[in-house]
Amino acid sequence: MIHDLGCGTGSMGRWLAPRLSGPQLWILHDRDPDLLDRAALRMPRAATDGSRIAIATARGDLARLTASTLDGASLVTASALLDVLTVEEVDGIAAACAAAECPALLALSVVGRVEITPADPLDAEITEAFNAHQRRGDLVGPDAMAVASETFARYGATVRTHASPWTLGADHAALTAEWLRGWVGAAVEHRPELAGRAEAYLRRRLAIAATGALRVVVHHRDLLALPASRTLGAAA
Repeated sequence: MIHDLGCGTGSMGRWLAPRLSGPQLWILHDRDPDLLDRAALRMPRAATDGSRIAIATARGDLARLTASTLDGASLVTASALLDVLTVEEVDGIAAACAAAECPALLALSVVGRVEITPADPLDAEITEAFNAHQRRGDLVGPDAMAVASETFARYGATVRTHASPWTLGADHAALTAEWLRGWVGAAVEHRPELAGRAEAYLRRRLAIAATGALRVVVHHRDLLALPASRTLGAAA
């Protein structure tokens, strides 16, 4: 049994489930019922060895996750989730996994680093504003890896992290443009005084991206936490 937390449209399950062997039951968790429906419909139905994949959904708040929720689970997964949680929510997930003696694979957490080629004088300021936006309220944002690593370790887990950067280039022009709009938009939302310069910056960046000459590396890290009752064969 695999619990996918904050499943969204189910990208983690679509990637991981066909790579595993044996019968699987995926429990998809999200607050949004429409996303749960979409994720369930798009999940694969066969493992790498042809075994059946069954799907169930659970609508609710991750703050209420407990060891009993994870009873019988062999894995907890999530993608692009840790950085939009609070310290208390990360602690809740780590505590539940520890009590259930369940491993966790938590992928694609932002770390606050973006590399864009060619460079632009406004790159650093947009990055700083975006990172501040990610930390709004009590969210851990780009500190997610440090917070989660320390928290899972405090509950006795063996923790390994691994770089998983997004590299966007000429073959990803549409995705690059979509990312740019969201990235700059979040920066301006946090610092409205950037609006005029950011608009011109976005136009410049989109124009270069349209030619295929823009290269973007958005740095992320993945985390694997194994409870004290498990052993890790090799360091990541």
